[in-house]
Amino acid sequence: MSIEVRHLRCFLAVAEERSLTRAAAALHITQPAVSRTLAALERRLGVRLVDRSTHHLELTAEGRAFREKAAAAVTAFDDALDPARLHHRPLRLGHAWSALGAFTTPLLRRWQREHPDTPLELLRIDDRTAGLARGAVDAAVLRGTVDTPGLVTALLFTEPRVAAVTSDGPLARLASLTLADLASVPVVLNTVSGLTTPDLWPEGARPVTTLTVGNTDDWLTAIAAGRGAGASAASTAEMHPHPGVTYRPLTDAPPVPVLLAWRAAAPHPALGALAELARELGTRA
Repeated sequence: MSIEVRHLRCFLAVAEERSLTRAAAALHITQPAVSRTLAALERRLGVRLVDRSTHHLELTAEGRAFREKAAAAVTAFDDALDPARLHHRPLRLGHAWSALGAFTTPLLRRWQREHPDTPLELLRIDDRTAGLARGAVDAAVLRGTVDTPGLVTALLFTEPRVAAVTSDGPLARLASLTLADLASVPVVLNTVSGLTTPDLWPEGARPVTTLTVGNTDDWLTAIAAGRGAGASAASTAEMHPHPGVTYRPLTDAPPVPVLLAWRAAAPHPALGALAELARELGTRA
């Protein structure tokens, strides 16, 4: 059988989501269709790409090696079929929820003035690498630790953390909060694209109760509804104001590294200029 780009997209979604169910949702197809497509790809390659014997799906060594090649192939395919890219290849920049915070608009404006021949496309994609690992973007703004194989990162700047609490709740009346304050209520965790995990708290002082959601919008809705509180980077307050959510400084939490990430194979030629501009704007704060 011949390999089609849909096989590669399916594999990349499984690799990113670590779940057939979540991959199916991301691709807008059924779970059995994901299983059949993945199995067909493995038969064609003659290797096992995904280890299904564990509770959570994991890539095999062959799968990890193939992931980078598949992402590069999908990117090349999309570039070839986009008429705009025949003239000027855009730089597609992914982000999961907050882009560059307050620096986002200045970055877009400066880039348009200084690099008119390379359009900068900002895309919000709710997954761990903001679409980078699956080939949907050329680079991504990521926060926290990045351990996806095949990705290169550069530190742009750091930003403080904030607590997000229900606006009419008791924590909103405090001028600032600590991790212990948050641990006293249920903590809402965005486990798909979010930054916060229970490891943010010291061992023995972690939240007793957590509520998991799948994206920033559901995270905000849960907090506004009084179901719990959350922790995030300061840029979240800038990019996602909500009438039911109050942001407060989280005084004893470590700052968040803001990274520019890209695939090691065939990087976009304008990446260096983008990193330089983002660092310049970040250090002015």
